[in-house]
Amino acid sequence: MSHNRETPGDSSSDRHRREESQYPAEPGPEAMYEAAVRLCTVGDGPRGASVARTVVRIAGTLADTRSRDCVMFAADLVGRLLPAGGTPPGEGDRLLRSVAAKLVRTQHLRDIEPLFGELPDGVSGPAVELRACLLGELALNGSGGGLRSLEAYADSLRELGHPLARLPGTRLDIEHRFAVRVRGLGSVKTAKQLRSRFPEAPSTDSGAVAGRGATDARDDGRANAAARPFRAGGWAREPEARFFTLSSPLSPDDFGISFIKELSLCCLAGEGSRRGSALACVTTPDDVLNELFTASYVGGVNGQGQGGAYARLYAWDSFCALMGLPTGVPLLEAVRCAADHRWLRFMAFTDWFHHDTADLAFVVLDPTRTRVAVLAATDTDVHRDALGWREAVLARRGRQQHRSR
Repeated sequence: MSHNRETPGDSSSDRHRREESQYPAEPGPEAMYEAAVRLCTVGDGPRGASVARTVVRIAGTLADTRSRDCVMFAADLVGRLLPAGGTPPGEGDRLLRSVAAKLVRTQHLRDIEPLFGELPDGVSGPAVELRACLLGELALNGSGGGLRSLEAYADSLRELGHPLARLPGTRLDIEHRFAVRVRGLGSVKTAKQLRSRFPEAPSTDSGAVAGRGATDARDDGRANAAARPFRAGGWAREPEARFFTLSSPLSPDDFGISFIKELSLCCLAGEGSRRGSALACVTTPDDVLNELFTASYVGGVNGQGQGGAYARLYAWDSFCALMGLPTGVPLLEAVRCAADHRWLRFMAFTDWFHHDTADLAFVVLDPTRTRVAVLAATDTDVHRDALGWREAVLARRGRQQHRSR
């Protein structure tokens, strides 16, 4: 008698159900939410940090599961129930921004809209912060416009002074490259790549003379704003943000690498110590703004992305700082001013630039042609050649001071 013969009623679907019953079914959204709610009662302390990470992972999974219930569950977990102090400083903000980005990327707008049923009475608290991030992500996503509840919430945030509320509710034309990947347009790592994408700026002897006469104009507040995208994204080395003034207007023809090389920049210390020649190329405001956005949107090699809403804010703050514009200037006014500035990208072959993962360096000349801003950032190991790098900087500055006497 064959042992493979099916008994009456023993169909293939019956066997399949029996096989499935041998394995525990994955919990549904409601069960995941209830498990996370139970975890949220643990509180602070070492176990609280572990619980917070678990709860946020559950919230992220729910945010990536398309349904109205999942939207509500995810928002409730990170906006109301997550234990305060359960994550390291700054980590809770990043996780909340991540959940907001996932919700906008995955969920239908009709399922997100109910989250805005009540207006905020203040800007503090994770629930309001989550909704501010959702509005910021929706603006970049190109959706949400015209919905009365979302517009009313955005107006309230603006009146209450939330930092994200100064950003427009729709993507500006200058932001057209934000979060857009173009095949073949990765980070610029070689001189050949830089020259292939941007026209090279001239190198003149008179530019070098003008650079030697530049005066350091220290401004810590402006420097911090300019460097914010890279710090927020966790780039390995501290960015260099510097400002200089000139005694007379710089000729546009002299705004090139010969001028830049004479500035007392840390990133150029030991220039020529590696194979290759420094060069500068003319770029555009939208290129600079996009790179600033990407720095914190993607994050450094050992850092973390900050989500689209705050990456956009940090990019604009840095962009305005490079132009010397006051904090809070209307962004369309900043766009208009950007057209009157001159923008360069440059690279060099020093121990500071590594031409591997990510190097960025910009120089901006203001409309009077007497003020210059420099921003350079790299994702190199921060400890690499640190002592020799500092010694080279001091020696370079000493030579420049001697020449100026």
